[in-house]
Amino acid sequence: MINLKNIQTEVDASYLYKVLAEVEDDPNVASVFEQMSQIEHGHAVAFMKKNGMDPANLPGPSWRARLLHSIGKILGYDYVLGVLMDTEKSIASAAQNLRRSSKTEPSLSDTAHVAILRNILEGDYDLSGTDVARFEKRHRHVGGNALRAAVLGGNDGLVSNFSLVMGIAGATSGRTEILLAGIAGLLAGALSMALGEWISVKSSQELYENQMDLEMEELETNPEGEELELALIYQAKGIPAEQAAEMARDIMSDKTLAHEVLVKEELGISAEEMKGSPMQAALSSFVMFAFGAIIPVIPFFILTGVQAVVLSALFSALGLFLIGGAITLFTGKNVWYSGFRQVLFGLAAAAITYGIGSFIGVSLAG
Repeated sequence: MINLKNIQTEVDASYLYKVLAEVEDDPNVASVFEQMSQIEHGHAVAFMKKNGMDPANLPGPSWRARLLHSIGKILGYDYVLGVLMDTEKSIASAAQNLRRSSKTEPSLSDTAHVAILRNILEGDYDLSGTDVARFEKRHRHVGGNALRAAVLGGNDGLVSNFSLVMGIAGATSGRTEILLAGIAGLLAGALSMALGEWISVKSSQELYENQMDLEMEELETNPEGEELELALIYQAKGIPAEQAAEMARDIMSDKTLAHEVLVKEELGISAEEMKGSPMQAALSSFVMFAFGAIIPVIPFFILTGVQAVVLSALFSALGLFLIGGAITLFTGKNVWYSGFRQVLFGLAAAAITYGIGSFIGVSLAG
């Protein structure tokens, strides 16, 4: 039986697809988003009727959907598109699991929306009716992943430094020692995160550059073989052999375009992946980790002793709750459940380190 949460998910998806349709520059893609919005609305109405509910009482978009709309206004609607992709994958997985448990055949509709979004994100669509347009890249950033990384980066900083500060507070009541440890933990963790992110992005780019150079060498030394490979790739996607050969021939007439398409089709590398700045990624990681890590340290700048410890725990608990709530943008779980779960885990980690710190402090004093 479909519950209210499932109906709300369909309503939210319909609302967000409508938003994407309104801000989309490409009229063909906007039309797809508009139709997907109508489909999701139809699902919600059908679920209402199936459960004996009046479709006139269909709920409006949730706070989560409206917040994603607001985030899209500020950071760009690719963030919304990325989150919608995650939502569609979750719905598709749940539908397939339900069919397996009831021993019914899988349906193409279970994964249709995932395939449509993936084609839009990767640019593999032909909404205008032209052959080559289907294989031109749109180069979208899947913003949901970037937003998720930012939330988790802040969470790492808060939990790790909160635990560190509580451990030092348990071992000593000295305000200077706690501040020193908190700031050192912030800088060490943020710098480590930044360096790790820089290395990750830079090494990926270097690997991609090497693969792209090799592909260009193959294109120059054996263009006939590369044209055949491209035609076979298109045939594997269901395009008739003659049409696939013609498309490959058209693309190969422009070496720059041919290299770009071959890199995408053979290696799965998009030009956007090469444009990422390692320094920007490092700076973003540093800032998000530091933002979370400074929260438990703030009270010790103005207070000492038990008051500072209690206020640090309160500040951290609030931060953990907000982070848990932010995570529901991607999971769709209840905000109170996710928020308090995050608080529980964070406080448990801090309590353990506080206890260990107290034990070590007593041992050293003895």
